[in-house]
Amino acid sequence: MLSYESLNGVFPALVTPFGADGAVDEKALRRLVSRLVKAGVHGLVPIGGTGEYAALSQRERILVVETVVNEAAGRVPVIAGVLSPGFEDACEAARDFAKAGADALMVITPFYVTGTQAGIASYFRRFKERSALPVLLYEIPGRTNVALQAETVQELAEDGTIIGMKYSSYDVPQFIRVIAHAGERIAVLSGEEPLFATHVAIGARGGVLTTANLLPEKWIEIFEDARRGDLRAALKKQERLDPLMRAVFAETNPGPFRHLMEQAGEPCGRPRLPLLPPAESTKAALENAFAQIGGSPVSA
Repeated sequence: MLSYESLNGVFPALVTPFGADGAVDEKALRRLVSRLVKAGVHGLVPIGGTGEYAALSQRERILVVETVVNEAAGRVPVIAGVLSPGFEDACEAARDFAKAGADALMVITPFYVTGTQAGIASYFRRFKERSALPVLLYEIPGRTNVALQAETVQELAEDGTIIGMKYSSYDVPQFIRVIAHAGERIAVLSGEEPLFATHVAIGARGGVLTTANLLPEKWIEIFEDARRGDLRAALKKQERLDPLMRAVFAETNPGPFRHLMEQAGEPCGRPRLPLLPPAESTKAALENAFAQIGGSPVSA
């Protein structure tokens, strides 16, 4: 059973490849997983925001998780995203992903119908009672408008409801409070590439990162530098990636990132509506930024 002690390192937030017909491209997904495992990533996170959870049917989500689990073959843990806003739908997804072989679940804070801090804590406790798998809390207030107090995270850590969380916010003071309150009991993972090295230096055990689909080795180097206390070296390496990150997140993820993957020789299809391929100006920024870091086609 996956525990917070074993959650360390770089976890790519997997893009879901689509074929020319718009269907999930299982062959491309297996190729992506194989390349990332060989590159040394520490785990895989399918069907989060980068994987377009909301645009997939439940059957497609199960297919993606099964494909990732089968290709990973136990070499690294697979943490399946659960981004359903409703409790029963989230529990159904949890059952399906457990059957598909996932090692843990990354569960978003309930949104649209937003509760109090006590209500959200009760939601996660009830979810854990219904889940056979360990749970990571996924907080991304920029998408959900839901933010948790550090004390709430601490409660969920202390009673064993969660083993970790993905922290996707630019609120660094709040991140520091979360680490102070819960960092010794759960694995806090950064969800913000521009802050990744800083988050690790403060106490994050790693990160769930979109661009690690394409640049796993670079992010692993940054992680190792920051983890051993050499933040200056980590930030210097991360700074080289800043223009690329700005371009990738210039429009809603993963629209621009899909274009970048195509430029890198690993096409993964168009995003699904309501997302569109990026504007021409964003494409040019992506291509220029990729060239600046010596971008070349990925190797299988």
